[in-house]
Amino acid sequence: MDLAAAFGEIGMAFSSVLGGPYHAARTIEQVAPVYDDGGSIITPGGVAHRDCQVQIDTAIQRIRDASGFVDTDVTFIVLSATLDGSLNTEARIEVLDGPHAGTWSVDMLERDPVAAGWVGRGRRG
Repeated sequence: MDLAAAFGEIGMAFSSVLGGPYHAARTIEQVAPVYDDGGSIITPGGVAHRDCQVQIDTAIQRIRDASGFVDTDVTFIVLSATLDGSLNTEARIEVLDGPHAGTWSVDMLERDPVAAGWVGRGRRG
């Protein structure tokens, strides 16, 4: 088992017993259409969702110091072991339950030092 998977299991175990801090969520991403050589659409674009687990917390200092910070900005942590693939700032995160349920933007994204999660700035909407 790799370190990210171990942290994922630990986070999920605490959340199942304590009712948080990680909550069911999903990414919302635009998928580009696929074209054939003649320019006709083979597969239409649309919206794709991927399940994950996320923690929403108060903004860390790096986020507070960043340009454009507002008091309602939050820090989010997506457990990488719960997300199939990577994450980028084109995505949004929809938290499905818990005190921070709703849709959040993805900004200032980075991996944490042990690659257990994706850490970023979230803003409602």
